[in-house]
Amino acid sequence: MPKQPPLASKDGSLFRQVIKNYESKQYKKGLKCAEQILKKHPKHGETLAMKGLIINCLGRHDEAFAIAKEALKHDMQSQVCWHVYGLLWRSVKNYDEAIKAYKYALRFDPESQQILRDLAYLQVQMRDFTGYTESRRTILKGRPQVRANWTGLAIAHHLAGNLSEAENILTKFEGTLKKPPQKGTAEYVEHSEAALYKNMVIAESGDIQRALGDLDNISRIVLDKLSIMESKAKYLLQLKMWEEAEQTYMTLLDRNPDNRSYYAALEQCWAKGEDVDRSQFKAKYDKLAEKYPKADSPKRAPLDFLDGDEFRAAADAYITRLLQRGVPSTFANIKALYRDPAKREVVPQLVHKLLKAEEAKAKECEKTEANGDSAGSIKWVLYFLAQHYDHYRTRDSKKALEYINRAIEVSTAVEVQMTLARIHKHMGHLQQAMEIMSKARESDLKDRFINTKCAKYQLRNDCNEEALQTMSLFTRNEANGGPLGDLLEMQCVWYLTEDAESYVRQKKFGLALKRYHSIWKIFDDWTEDQFDFHSFSLRKGQIRAYIEMIRWENTLRSHHFFARAALGAIKAYIQLSDKPHLAHCSLANGGEGANFDSMNTADRKKALKKARREAQKQQEKEAAERAAKKDEKKITGDEGVKKEDDDLKGEKLVQTTDPLGDAMKFLTPLLELSPQRLEVQLQGFEVFLRRKKYLLALKCLLAAAKLTPEDPTVHNQIISFKKAIDSPPEPLPAEVTTIIDTEFYTTLLPSKNTDLVAFNSEYLAKYKDTPSKLFGGLRAKHLVKPESTSEIEASVLENIKEGLDTYTLKDAYEGLGLLRETKASDKAVEEYKSVAEGRWENAKGLV
Repeated sequence: MPKQPPLASKDGSLFRQVIKNYESKQYKKGLKCAEQILKKHPKHGETLAMKGLIINCLGRHDEAFAIAKEALKHDMQSQVCWHVYGLLWRSVKNYDEAIKAYKYALRFDPESQQILRDLAYLQVQMRDFTGYTESRRTILKGRPQVRANWTGLAIAHHLAGNLSEAENILTKFEGTLKKPPQKGTAEYVEHSEAALYKNMVIAESGDIQRALGDLDNISRIVLDKLSIMESKAKYLLQLKMWEEAEQTYMTLLDRNPDNRSYYAALEQCWAKGEDVDRSQFKAKYDKLAEKYPKADSPKRAPLDFLDGDEFRAAADAYITRLLQRGVPSTFANIKALYRDPAKREVVPQLVHKLLKAEEAKAKECEKTEANGDSAGSIKWVLYFLAQHYDHYRTRDSKKALEYINRAIEVSTAVEVQMTLARIHKHMGHLQQAMEIMSKARESDLKDRFINTKCAKYQLRNDCNEEALQTMSLFTRNEANGGPLGDLLEMQCVWYLTEDAESYVRQKKFGLALKRYHSIWKIFDDWTEDQFDFHSFSLRKGQIRAYIEMIRWENTLRSHHFFARAALGAIKAYIQLSDKPHLAHCSLANGGEGANFDSMNTADRKKALKKARREAQKQQEKEAAERAAKKDEKKITGDEGVKKEDDDLKGEKLVQTTDPLGDAMKFLTPLLELSPQRLEVQLQGFEVFLRRKKYLLALKCLLAAAKLTPEDPTVHNQIISFKKAIDSPPEPLPAEVTTIIDTEFYTTLLPSKNTDLVAFNSEYLAKYKDTPSKLFGGLRAKHLVKPESTSEIEASVLENIKEGLDTYTLKDAYEGLGLLRETKASDKAVEEYKSVAEGRWENAKGLV
């Protein structure tokens, strides 16, 4: 089909107006102008394409694609039609199709800078660095006078791993400059950043000596003097030029004496690359402490490497100084030392000694009626001791309560009240902890941190509505969706994660999955957000920050918040796979689902039927309410239609027919980016085993065993895998059997004929005094011998009675969970709870 002839002058002007309206987001005006042209030229492809693009911006995606396809039928050789088609695919995040459309557009206009730029941005977004390099090279050929085009090609080579070519491109452009930009201009800032970027490329190529020399050459023109100094210090350290590196780091300390990384680098300079006793650095740190009297780091750093009497003296001076000054964060500063048992023993001795001294001083002040600040110091010493006894390595909740109550008698500072709430939380008193934290919040209603802490405690106590109400004090409640809608808009990941975990505990899987998928979308949005920076960073010349962002985005889903949410979603989907009735319980009435497991088959069918009916009624009612609201207020305008959520409670998510397939969406990025997390491999095994993907399950099991070979869950999974491959639903292929024989039986089990009962008995005997591993062995025992429930009951009860002093609350919860999993008798469960309540009175879950 030949290309359509151009529009007449008047209509051409109107078409240009359509484009202007689209670019200025005046969609209604643009649509009106497009309709005017189409009345006279109903088959004009480019106008149809622009109409489709505008309609897409108004939220009518299906209609927009239909119009764009019609436009292509009428004008297949128009770069505008293909470009628009690519933009439509890009708007729905189908980048592969968008790239294809852009490439078609370039066939008809190979020199179009706009299409080439759009294509380049998509290629770097998809990490197609080879294609990105070619696009950038074409853009540079078209407009070599623009510096950003040279920098863009250098970035493409850099990201593709071709560092020498990236440096060459930057050097060539520098050779084209007749004179450098004038200081004070935007061009000079860009020139300065480009010089630092080139130095970064040289250093990453491995030529540190040349990078150091280049720093001297560019130091005159670079505005970021701190980067110059830090890079110089790093290069000198890498080149083992110890004295020069030390001098440079000392200069940096003059600027920021509390930067701990500078001290770590200084220690390398002092050691001159050798493995030396760090205690010899104490004198140097003392000099630095004298030089920077207000800095904390030179006083705190020696505590990491000192031992014995030297540590005692240094820790005494450090802790006493901070507590007498009333620094609330003293314990936070030193708790990292608790990894060392000896230091963990010394610290409380020093603080108790200080408490006695301060109390004696306070009594003396009372006798002489002198003014003193001992009472203030006593408060923070008591506060420190409460935190010490609440720390997980030294937990003694009774002592922690004793000291925090004494601190409250002296002062009702908000930090003290918050610590009291934390102690009760660790004791399992979630209701009381929540109430105390709420009281602390009321002492300073303008403090957002305390407000969010209070909401977190409410969620831990499964008070979701109260938590949302608390959060609403700091949200825009007029936003679409109210407080929750604003939290979603602000991408408040911590709240959504806690909310989801609370709903899982309540068996409300629909709402839980809704929150987990919201978190997935937030991380998806962060991936999409980088799109704008592909052009912005080049325009502003912020290249080093851009490279850092690209590298960060590459590992975005290894972030601990994503891992936590993804693992939570995977566990929820596994539960739905194992017990499909939980989906209906979740929809009907959340809590009712707790009794389904104890019902017989006939009663369960009746209850499920009733639950489905109730859920259907509830969905119809909510749909009618949404439709009524939609009729009352339609959200329209030039900015487009605000899409309403038609699954607010996650009904569609929880009624999935393939929960394990949905779990894979969360599992895949974790296995790719967080393979060193034990929990990731454990959950990967559970999903793959249920999906009958035995080799993938074995791969996860081998990885988990390599990370923590004696983990109780790994032990359980070894037995589960053995039972699964011994009785598969259908015969395994020969190649699968060969790999299992090679990997499983040589690494995790002695042979095919291993007696699982004996194998598990060895594990139980080895770890009979470690509650978590004992429980793992007992779970495995139930798996191997389901009839062993009474033996498991006896073991669990005996263990908690004999080892109560060494038990933690977490152990108590796990033991109770084990009894319930193995369907222990009500008598055994009540007896276990009675023993546990003797130590953890009022702990939620034990009462």
